[in-house]
Amino acid sequence: MKKIIGYTDGACSGNPGVGGYAGIMICKGQERVIYGCSSEVTTNNRMELTAVVELINWLNKVQKEPCEIEIRTDSQYIIDCQAHKTKAWFANRPNHDLWFQLIEAGVKGKHRIRFVKVKGHSGDEYNEKCDKLAKEQCIRAKHGLLKTC
Repeated sequence: MKKIIGYTDGACSGNPGVGGYAGIMICKGQERVIYGCSSEVTTNNRMELTAVVELINWLNKVQKEPCEIEIRTDSQYIIDCQAHKTKAWFANRPNHDLWFQLIEAGVKGKHRIRFVKVKGHSGDEYNEKCDKLAKEQCIRAKHGLLKTC
């Protein structure tokens, strides 16, 4: 089973406000970067979760075989919630639509997904890259430069 490391981050201007997200996937020394933004009023937690969903969705498009995916995130929200992994638990919680999407994306790809907490702003190269990209997307959304949203 192919092993992939993914880094994700989200940002929000105002919380709630406009937001941005980013992810970096690393496999066999190659990197794939995804990013985007939301001009809708959103939250930091929603952008953090969107980054994970988009990373898994992209992987499902390009990788036909199941993978072992280690998602490294500085989001305590992701770490705390991901352990539940059932639609019933998420049904009445904020962002349940995105959690449902994440569960479905993981099931669709038959991936084994594991989440690992990394300390934010501590010099981790890929965490820092994701943070920078997510903030840039947030700025793009804030200033109406929404071509990438």
